[in-house]
Amino acid sequence: MSISVASPQKGVSFEDTSVAFSSKSNFQLKKTFWLFALMNRTWLVKLGTFFIKLALLLRLPIKNLIKSTLFGQFCGGENIKECEKTIQNLAKSKIGTILDYSVEGEDNEKSFDKTTSEILLTIQKASQSDAIPFSVFKVTGIGSTELLEKIQSGQPLSSEEEAAYDRLKARVDSLCKKAHDLNVKIFIDAEESWIQGVIDDLTYKAMEKYNLEKPIVYNTFQMYRHDMLENFQKAAREAKSNGYFLGAKLVRGAYIEKERFRAHENEYQDPINATKADTDADYNKAILFSLENRDTVSICLGTHNEYSCLYCVELMDKLNIPHNDPHVWFAQLLGMSDNISYNLAHAGYNVAKYVPYGPVEAVMPYLFRRAAENKSIAGQSSREFLLIKREVQRRYQQKVVH
Repeated sequence: MSISVASPQKGVSFEDTSVAFSSKSNFQLKKTFWLFALMNRTWLVKLGTFFIKLALLLRLPIKNLIKSTLFGQFCGGENIKECEKTIQNLAKSKIGTILDYSVEGEDNEKSFDKTTSEILLTIQKASQSDAIPFSVFKVTGIGSTELLEKIQSGQPLSSEEEAAYDRLKARVDSLCKKAHDLNVKIFIDAEESWIQGVIDDLTYKAMEKYNLEKPIVYNTFQMYRHDMLENFQKAAREAKSNGYFLGAKLVRGAYIEKERFRAHENEYQDPINATKADTDADYNKAILFSLENRDTVSICLGTHNEYSCLYCVELMDKLNIPHNDPHVWFAQLLGMSDNISYNLAHAGYNVAKYVPYGPVEAVMPYLFRRAAENKSIAGQSSREFLLIKREVQRRYQQKVVH
């Protein structure tokens, strides 16, 4: 089946700021306005990042300031209990929560076990609440990056490394088994290409084990890689032929600078598409493929790209797929792209927000990395700022009229 969608326009508007910011009081909206106004200045973001890092290093008393500004905008709390208010606020607008334990621990077995235990708690929490449709984890949070790289490159492992890999596989299995037993869908996040092959192997083994009745385990496909559309379609074919369901989170990708630098330094082919247009095209082809193969494939569009979301919405209409079809989800980060999340949810689509959480000091590196690697904060700030500004003006005019 072939469907062309040249310029999606119908169904949902991401320009409706009254819906996008309906959950914010005037005070909260103005606070968000000033935060994005500051973040819209690249030099100020860089300067602020430097001073926050310095202040934390010197143990200066800035925690409350951070919690009420940057952390408060993009994180749900320091622990699962503190996230409850965010979970309920999102649920009021029919938006789900994905609790994302965003602490970057030390590279040792004790830290890996601690992270595994925390993720098990997020799965338990999700099983107790309809407002939490997914759990999520990164394999490098529960196992050594260096070990994964060594395995993918085909280097022989020492007996200690073999034992460490066995423990990593056991952790992955424990998380996926817990999700299966409690009927919670779980994302396994994508990472750098030089370790992604091992992550894929672990993920597909879990799917063969736990996705026999429904999609529980979801792999993440980074569509900025020029081989990813083919990989995705191959994964769907293998799932179908082997009798299990493919859960797929579609993202564009977060490591472009790192990928290109490493490819250049080590003189191998750059795995990233030559242009953003190529990535956009592959992303949308993956959406179409998914919707046409819903008997096998369930997707979550993890994207802040308005066009791809509208493209999916219009395809669903053309294919007579209900707005709340359980095989199709949309997800954005907390505090960003509310014009997408809230308008989609308002129109009846399945939407969730990634809600990072963890101790302030431990979560800040996560926020800094997001800003540096994929410009999720800094690069998006202009669009966010303009939408917030428009809503502030709309509310002011409405107040004047009345």
